[in-house]
Amino acid sequence: MDVADNNDRADNNDRADDSNRADDIDILGVMRKIPHRYPFLMIDRVVQVVPGESAVGIKNVTINEPHFQGHFPSRPVMPGVLIVEAMAQTAGILVVQTLGPDAEGKLVYFMTIDEARFRRPVTPGDQIHIHVSKQRRRGNVWKFKGEAKVDGVLVAEAIYSAMILDEK
Repeated sequence: MDVADNNDRADNNDRADDSNRADDIDILGVMRKIPHRYPFLMIDRVVQVVPGESAVGIKNVTINEPHFQGHFPSRPVMPGVLIVEAMAQTAGILVVQTLGPDAEGKLVYFMTIDEARFRRPVTPGDQIHIHVSKQRRRGNVWKFKGEAKVDGVLVAEAIYSAMILDEK
């Protein structure tokens, strides 16, 4: 058996357990699953998770967020890097739902961010729907494609990889 067969088997195992499927995870559930906290918690809820495959997160953008004090006071725009961070946090929920409760609260570190594109500004009052899908998993390294949409319009996208650590 080669490495590709082993990875395919791991991918199939990811999809085999639908008991971790979630159709709505509120903010308290999000906070149980990932370690991020204010002011760096970038998602408010997750409305769909298909373990081993995809997740959809929600970010309600409000004027009260600290980055708007300086980015930009006369025309508040959510920094693109924070939109990518919201994609990563949504992917973190996907990883936890795939791996199960033992993965809750574990740290996940960015390894790469590729092909990031920002299509239009995101401003207070917008609600971002963050769609992430797993492209590949090799051991504790995961690769994702993320798309952020406001009112169904693509505002940002990126391909990124991250590593989940065993330490909490």
